[in-house]
Amino acid sequence: MSDSLLPATSQAQAQKQAPKAAPTQTPKPTSKDKPLPVVKKIGLQDAGLKLQKVGQGVYALVANADIPPVIQTVAICNGGIVIGSDSVLVIDPFHSPQLAELMIATVKSLTDKPIKYVLNTHYHFARTGGNTTFIKLGIPVIGRGAIREYIYMGKDGTKGFTPPNLVLNSQVTLDLWLGDRQVKIEPVDGHAAGTDLVVYVPDAKVLFTGDMVFHKRIPYTGDSDIRKWQGSLARLITNFPNAKVVPGEGEVTDVTGVKDQQTYFSWLENLAFQWKAQNLTKEQVLEKFAKVPDAYKDYKFQSLYSLTLVSAYEQFTRSQNIPLIP
Repeated sequence: MSDSLLPATSQAQAQKQAPKAAPTQTPKPTSKDKPLPVVKKIGLQDAGLKLQKVGQGVYALVANADIPPVIQTVAICNGGIVIGSDSVLVIDPFHSPQLAELMIATVKSLTDKPIKYVLNTHYHFARTGGNTTFIKLGIPVIGRGAIREYIYMGKDGTKGFTPPNLVLNSQVTLDLWLGDRQVKIEPVDGHAAGTDLVVYVPDAKVLFTGDMVFHKRIPYTGDSDIRKWQGSLARLITNFPNAKVVPGEGEVTDVTGVKDQQTYFSWLENLAFQWKAQNLTKEQVLEKFAKVPDAYKDYKFQSLYSLTLVSAYEQFTRSQNIPLIP
Protein backbone atom coordinates (compact mmCIF):
# COMPACT_ATOMS: atom_id res chain seq x y z
CA MET A 1 0.00 0.00 0.00
CA SER A 2 1.23 3.50 -0.82
CA ASP A 3 2.90 5.49 1.93
CA SER A 4 0.70 8.43 0.87
CA LEU A 5 -2.38 6.73 2.35
CA LEU A 6 -3.00 7.09 6.06
CA PRO A 7 -5.05 4.23 7.56
CA ALA A 8 -7.75 5.12 10.03
CA THR A 9 -10.42 3.32 11.98
CA SER A 10 -13.90 3.37 10.38
CA GLN A 11 -16.85 4.80 12.24
CA ALA A 12 -19.44 2.35 13.60
CA GLN A 13 -22.76 2.88 11.84
CA ALA A 14 -25.12 0.03 12.84
CA GLN A 15 -27.76 1.01 15.36
CA LYS A 16 -28.55 -1.75 17.84
CA GLN A 17 -32.15 -2.90 17.84
CA ALA A 18 -33.87 -3.63 21.15
CA PRO A 19 -35.01 -7.27 21.49
CA LYS A 20 -38.72 -8.06 21.46
CA ALA A 21 -40.39 -8.87 24.73
CA ALA A 22 -40.34 -12.58 25.58
CA PRO A 23 -41.86 -14.81 28.28
CA THR A 24 -39.82 -14.81 31.47
CA GLN A 25 -38.89 -18.45 31.05
CA THR A 26 -37.43 -17.79 27.57
CA PRO A 27 -33.94 -16.25 27.38
CA LYS A 28 -33.75 -12.95 25.57
CA PRO A 29 -32.07 -13.16 22.17
CA THR A 30 -28.43 -12.25 22.00
CA SER A 31 -27.12 -9.51 19.70
CA LYS A 32 -26.16 -12.07 17.07
CA ASP A 33 -29.81 -13.19 16.87
CA LYS A 34 -31.15 -9.71 16.19
CA PRO A 35 -32.49 -9.19 12.68
CA LEU A 36 -30.38 -7.04 10.39
CA PRO A 37 -31.97 -3.98 8.76
CA VAL A 38 -33.50 -4.84 5.42
CA VAL A 39 -32.09 -2.84 2.51
CA LYS A 40 -34.63 -2.55 -0.27
CA LYS A 41 -33.16 -3.74 -3.55
CA ILE A 42 -33.60 -1.33 -6.42
CA GLY A 43 -32.68 -1.27 -10.09
CA LEU A 44 -30.94 1.37 -12.19
CA GLN A 45 -34.24 2.67 -13.52
CA ASP A 46 -35.66 2.99 -9.99
CA ALA A 47 -32.59 5.01 -9.01
CA GLY A 48 -32.79 7.30 -12.05
CA LEU A 49 -29.43 6.04 -13.29
CA LYS A 50 -28.14 5.17 -16.75
CA LEU A 51 -25.20 2.79 -17.16
CA GLN A 52 -22.94 4.12 -19.90
CA LYS A 53 -19.76 2.52 -21.22
CA VAL A 54 -17.18 5.30 -21.66
CA GLY A 55 -14.12 3.16 -22.38
CA GLN A 56 -13.00 -0.45 -22.38
CA GLY A 57 -13.86 -1.64 -18.88
CA VAL A 58 -14.79 1.90 -17.78
CA TYR A 59 -18.38 2.84 -16.98
CA ALA A 60 -20.33 5.87 -15.80
CA LEU A 61 -23.54 5.73 -13.81
CA VAL A 62 -25.28 8.91 -14.92
CA ALA A 63 -28.05 10.41 -12.77
CA ASN A 64 -30.92 12.35 -14.33
CA ALA A 65 -32.66 13.56 -11.16
CA ASP A 66 -33.15 17.22 -10.32
CA ILE A 67 -33.00 18.69 -6.81
CA PRO A 68 -34.86 18.96 -4.53
CA PRO A 69 -36.10 16.51 -3.25
CA VAL A 70 -33.49 14.01 -2.03
CA ILE A 71 -34.76 10.42 -1.81
CA GLN A 72 -32.76 7.51 -0.40
CA THR A 73 -33.32 5.37 -3.48
CA VAL A 74 -32.80 8.02 -6.18
CA ALA A 75 -29.26 9.12 -7.10
CA ILE A 76 -28.52 12.83 -7.49
CA CYS A 77 -24.93 12.47 -8.68
CA ASN A 78 -22.88 10.36 -11.08
CA GLY A 79 -20.75 7.39 -10.11
CA GLY A 80 -18.08 5.36 -11.86
CA ILE A 81 -16.70 1.86 -12.28
CA VAL A 82 -13.17 1.04 -13.51
CA ILE A 83 -12.43 -2.64 -14.18
CA GLY A 84 -8.81 -3.78 -14.23
CA SER A 85 -7.26 -7.13 -15.01
CA ASP A 86 -7.73 -8.40 -11.45
CA SER A 87 -9.96 -5.96 -9.57
CA VAL A 88 -12.34 -3.00 -9.65
CA LEU A 89 -12.38 0.63 -8.47
CA VAL A 90 -15.75 2.19 -7.57
CA ILE A 91 -15.97 5.99 -7.78
CA ASP A 92 -18.54 7.66 -5.49
CA PRO A 93 -20.91 5.14 -3.83
CA PHE A 94 -23.84 7.61 -3.75
CA HIS A 95 -25.73 8.83 -0.70
CA SER A 96 -27.42 5.76 0.81
CA PRO A 97 -26.89 2.05 1.52
CA GLN A 98 -29.61 1.20 -1.02
CA LEU A 99 -27.69 2.94 -3.78
CA ALA A 100 -24.39 1.44 -2.61
CA GLU A 101 -25.95 -2.04 -2.90
CA LEU A 102 -27.09 -1.11 -6.40
CA MET A 103 -23.52 -0.13 -7.25
CA ILE A 104 -22.31 -3.53 -6.05
CA ALA A 105 -24.98 -5.33 -8.07
CA THR A 106 -24.02 -3.31 -11.15
CA VAL A 107 -20.35 -4.26 -10.77
CA LYS A 108 -21.35 -7.93 -10.47
CA SER A 109 -23.37 -7.63 -13.68
CA LEU A 110 -20.25 -6.43 -15.52
CA THR A 111 -17.45 -8.58 -14.09
CA ASP A 112 -16.62 -11.34 -11.61
CA LYS A 113 -13.54 -9.41 -10.43
CA PRO A 114 -13.70 -8.12 -6.84
CA ILE A 115 -14.04 -4.47 -5.82
CA LYS A 116 -10.61 -3.52 -4.47
CA TYR A 117 -11.13 0.18 -3.67
CA VAL A 118 -13.89 2.76 -3.36
CA LEU A 119 -13.11 6.47 -3.78
CA ASN A 120 -14.95 9.60 -2.63
CA THR A 121 -14.27 12.49 -5.00
CA HIS A 122 -15.11 14.81 -2.06
CA TYR A 123 -16.86 14.79 1.29
CA HIS A 124 -20.40 15.98 0.36
CA PHE A 125 -23.28 13.71 1.36
CA ALA A 126 -24.23 12.72 -2.20
CA ARG A 127 -20.83 10.95 -2.51
CA THR A 128 -20.28 9.44 0.92
CA GLY A 129 -23.54 8.01 2.26
CA GLY A 130 -22.79 4.62 0.70
CA ASN A 131 -19.36 4.28 2.34
CA THR A 132 -20.63 2.20 5.24
CA THR A 133 -21.80 -0.60 2.94
CA PHE A 134 -18.33 -1.08 1.48
CA ILE A 135 -16.40 -0.67 4.73
CA LYS A 136 -18.55 -3.36 6.37
CA LEU A 137 -17.43 -5.64 3.53
CA GLY A 138 -13.79 -4.84 4.29
CA ILE A 139 -13.30 -2.76 1.13
CA PRO A 140 -11.09 0.32 1.68
CA VAL A 141 -12.59 3.72 0.94
CA ILE A 142 -10.22 6.49 -0.18
CA GLY A 143 -10.67 10.20 0.51
CA ARG A 144 -8.57 13.34 0.78
CA GLY A 145 -7.64 16.05 3.23
CA ALA A 146 -10.03 16.82 6.10
CA ILE A 147 -12.76 14.54 4.76
CA ARG A 148 -12.93 12.45 7.93
CA GLU A 149 -13.14 15.51 10.18
CA TYR A 150 -15.92 17.04 8.08
CA ILE A 151 -17.98 13.84 8.09
CA TYR A 152 -17.55 13.37 11.85
CA MET A 153 -18.75 16.98 12.21
CA GLY A 154 -21.80 16.14 10.11
CA LYS A 155 -20.96 18.86 7.63
CA ASP A 156 -23.16 19.06 4.49
CA GLY A 157 -25.71 16.56 5.78
CA THR A 158 -23.17 13.80 6.52
CA LYS A 159 -24.14 13.27 10.17
CA GLY A 160 -23.90 9.57 10.98
CA PHE A 161 -22.06 8.72 7.76
CA THR A 162 -18.94 6.56 7.68
CA PRO A 163 -15.84 8.47 6.53
CA PRO A 164 -13.10 6.99 4.33
CA ASN A 165 -10.57 4.80 6.13
CA LEU A 166 -7.70 5.57 3.74
CA VAL A 167 -6.92 9.28 3.59
CA LEU A 168 -4.78 10.85 0.90
CA ASN A 169 -2.53 13.67 2.08
CA SER A 170 -3.71 17.01 0.77
CA GLN A 171 -1.46 17.50 -2.28
CA VAL A 172 -0.36 13.93 -3.04
CA THR A 173 -0.97 12.33 -6.44
CA LEU A 174 -1.58 8.59 -6.22
CA ASP A 175 -1.25 5.83 -8.81
CA LEU A 176 -3.52 2.86 -8.16
CA TRP A 177 -3.04 -0.39 -10.05
CA LEU A 178 -5.94 -2.71 -10.76
CA GLY A 179 -3.74 -5.55 -11.91
CA ASP A 180 -2.07 -4.19 -15.04
CA ARG A 181 -4.39 -1.16 -15.32
CA GLN A 182 -3.16 2.19 -14.00
CA VAL A 183 -5.55 4.69 -12.45
CA LYS A 184 -4.27 8.16 -11.52
CA ILE A 185 -5.84 10.01 -8.59
CA GLU A 186 -5.05 13.73 -8.41
CA PRO A 187 -5.97 16.47 -5.93
CA VAL A 188 -7.82 19.53 -7.17
CA ASP A 189 -9.15 22.52 -5.27
CA GLY A 190 -12.04 24.91 -5.20
CA HIS A 191 -15.26 22.96 -4.79
CA ALA A 192 -15.36 21.14 -1.45
CA ALA A 193 -13.00 22.68 1.08
CA GLY A 194 -9.81 20.82 0.21
CA THR A 195 -11.30 17.33 -0.24
CA ASP A 196 -11.70 17.20 -4.04
CA LEU A 197 -10.10 14.47 -6.15
CA VAL A 198 -10.25 13.63 -9.86
CA VAL A 199 -9.64 10.19 -11.37
CA TYR A 200 -7.97 9.58 -14.73
CA VAL A 201 -7.75 6.26 -16.57
CA PRO A 202 -4.82 6.80 -19.00
CA ASP A 203 -5.30 3.80 -21.31
CA ALA A 204 -8.96 4.72 -21.86
CA LYS A 205 -8.48 8.52 -21.74
CA VAL A 206 -11.40 8.90 -19.34
CA LEU A 207 -11.49 11.60 -16.64
CA PHE A 208 -13.89 11.45 -13.69
CA THR A 209 -14.05 15.02 -12.36
CA GLY A 210 -16.39 14.70 -9.40
CA ASP A 211 -18.19 17.98 -8.78
CA MET A 212 -15.43 20.06 -10.27
CA VAL A 213 -17.73 19.91 -13.31
CA PHE A 214 -21.51 20.32 -13.23
CA HIS A 215 -22.48 19.71 -16.85
CA LYS A 216 -25.56 21.76 -17.68
CA ARG A 217 -26.33 22.00 -13.98
CA ILE A 218 -26.12 25.04 -11.70
CA PRO A 219 -23.08 24.27 -9.49
CA TYR A 220 -23.19 23.90 -5.73
CA THR A 221 -20.90 26.56 -4.24
CA GLY A 222 -21.74 26.24 -0.55
CA ASP A 223 -18.15 25.87 0.67
CA SER A 224 -16.32 26.74 -2.51
CA ASP A 225 -13.39 28.95 -3.41
CA ILE A 226 -14.30 29.95 -6.95
CA ARG A 227 -10.87 31.39 -7.78
CA LYS A 228 -9.20 28.11 -6.84
CA TRP A 229 -11.94 26.23 -8.68
CA GLN A 230 -11.22 28.20 -11.85
CA GLY A 231 -7.52 27.51 -11.52
CA SER A 232 -8.23 23.78 -11.21
CA LEU A 233 -10.49 23.84 -14.26
CA ALA A 234 -7.73 25.52 -16.28
CA ARG A 235 -5.31 22.77 -15.29
CA LEU A 236 -7.80 20.04 -16.20
CA ILE A 237 -8.25 21.57 -19.65
CA THR A 238 -4.49 21.79 -20.15
CA ASN A 239 -3.63 18.35 -18.76
CA PHE A 240 -6.52 16.33 -20.24
CA PRO A 241 -7.44 18.02 -23.55
CA ASN A 242 -8.51 14.79 -25.27
CA ALA A 243 -10.23 13.04 -22.37
CA LYS A 244 -13.79 11.84 -22.26
CA VAL A 245 -15.14 13.62 -19.19
CA VAL A 246 -17.53 12.06 -16.69
CA PRO A 247 -18.72 15.07 -14.67
CA GLY A 248 -19.97 14.87 -11.12
CA GLU A 249 -23.39 15.94 -12.34
CA GLY A 250 -24.90 15.73 -15.81
CA GLU A 251 -24.25 13.87 -19.04
CA VAL A 252 -20.85 12.59 -20.14
CA THR A 253 -18.97 15.26 -22.07
CA ASP A 254 -15.44 16.28 -23.09
CA VAL A 255 -13.25 19.31 -22.44
CA THR A 256 -16.14 21.46 -23.75
CA GLY A 257 -18.08 20.71 -20.56
CA VAL A 258 -15.13 21.84 -18.45
CA LYS A 259 -14.96 25.09 -20.44
CA ASP A 260 -18.69 25.63 -19.93
CA GLN A 261 -18.11 25.46 -16.19
CA GLN A 262 -15.38 28.08 -16.57
CA THR A 263 -17.74 30.30 -18.54
CA TYR A 264 -20.35 30.22 -15.77
CA PHE A 265 -17.82 31.28 -13.15
CA SER A 266 -16.34 33.99 -15.36
CA TRP A 267 -19.85 35.38 -15.86
CA LEU A 268 -20.40 35.34 -12.10
CA GLU A 269 -17.10 37.11 -11.46
CA ASN A 270 -17.80 39.88 -13.97
CA LEU A 271 -21.28 40.30 -12.55
CA ALA A 272 -19.91 40.59 -9.03
CA PHE A 273 -17.51 43.35 -10.01
CA GLN A 274 -20.46 45.26 -11.48
CA TRP A 275 -22.22 44.90 -8.13
CA LYS A 276 -19.12 46.23 -6.43
CA ALA A 277 -18.96 49.24 -8.74
CA GLN A 278 -22.63 49.97 -8.03
CA ASN A 279 -22.14 49.45 -4.28
CA LEU A 280 -25.05 46.99 -4.14
CA THR A 281 -25.91 45.12 -0.96
CA LYS A 282 -26.34 41.36 -0.97
CA GLU A 283 -30.09 41.80 -0.54
CA GLN A 284 -30.25 44.12 -3.55
CA VAL A 285 -28.29 41.62 -5.62
CA LEU A 286 -30.61 38.75 -4.74
CA GLU A 287 -33.65 40.83 -5.59
CA LYS A 288 -32.33 42.42 -8.79
CA PHE A 289 -30.78 39.25 -10.24
CA ALA A 290 -33.31 36.71 -8.99
CA LYS A 291 -34.13 35.41 -12.48
CA VAL A 292 -31.86 32.76 -13.97
CA PRO A 293 -30.34 34.17 -17.18
CA ASP A 294 -31.58 32.77 -20.50
CA ALA A 295 -28.17 31.17 -21.12
CA TYR A 296 -28.80 28.87 -18.14
CA LYS A 297 -32.59 28.54 -18.14
CA ASP A 298 -32.41 24.91 -19.31
CA TYR A 299 -29.88 23.86 -16.64
CA LYS A 300 -31.02 21.58 -13.83
CA PHE A 301 -30.42 22.40 -10.15
CA GLN A 302 -32.06 25.82 -10.54
CA SER A 303 -32.63 25.86 -6.78
CA LEU A 304 -28.86 26.42 -6.37
CA TYR A 305 -28.79 29.57 -8.48
CA SER A 306 -29.27 32.09 -5.64
CA LEU A 307 -26.50 30.35 -3.69
CA THR A 308 -24.06 30.97 -6.55
CA LEU A 309 -24.99 34.67 -6.41
CA VAL A 310 -24.28 34.75 -2.67
CA SER A 311 -20.94 32.97 -3.18
CA ALA A 312 -19.93 35.41 -5.91
CA TYR A 313 -20.94 38.36 -3.73
CA GLU A 314 -18.94 37.11 -0.76
CA GLN A 315 -15.87 36.08 -2.75
CA PHE A 316 -15.57 38.85 -5.36
CA THR A 317 -17.60 41.91 -4.36
CA ARG A 318 -15.92 42.06 -0.96
CA SER A 319 -12.40 41.44 -2.27
CA GLN A 320 -9.87 43.21 -4.46
CA ASN A 321 -10.31 42.97 -8.21
CA ILE A 322 -8.03 39.99 -8.95
CA PRO A 323 -8.70 38.48 -12.38
CA LEU A 324 -9.40 34.77 -12.60
CA ILE A 325 -7.26 32.36 -14.60
CA PRO A 326 -8.96 32.24 -18.02
